[in-house]
Amino acid sequence: MKYTGVGATDEHARRVMESYRRWTGKPLLDEEFDPAHAFNALFHAPMVVLSHGTEADPILNFGSRKALELWEMDWEMFTRTPSRLTAEPMEREERATFMNAVSEKGYVDDYTGIRISRTGRRFYILQATVWNLTDEKGAFYGQAAAFRSHREV
Repeated sequence: MKYTGVGATDEHARRVMESYRRWTGKPLLDEEFDPAHAFNALFHAPMVVLSHGTEADPILNFGSRKALELWEMDWEMFTRTPSRLTAEPMEREERATFMNAVSEKGYVDDYTGIRISRTGRRFYILQATVWNLTDEKGAFYGQAAAFRSHREV
């Protein structure tokens, strides 16, 4: 699989992991990794990890292997998808309200919500952490989410 786009860099992957640590005080990945290979470590994480950028209608710019499988997309399709489309139309207002709360607070953990795959399969994401992507100076780059569990609706 060929990876292109904003999220296909070690720099972006490090920002995802470093932002998580700054907000939560914990590492995102349990195992040590070479920072020069951060993308590979994050892509193969034993959990779902995804992020979106700062566009007016934010576009997904990273999805771990497990995220791509769950949403039933390849890298190219995933990284062209507006993140709002990961939720069904009737769930989008609740999702937008929640994402605004994350923007204000910096991060929220233990989030549960219904999402939808490319093929229309519905599932609950369970105990997700959602956080703002920032650098060490506080510049905003978007938002990310990670979770280990989901169940079919």
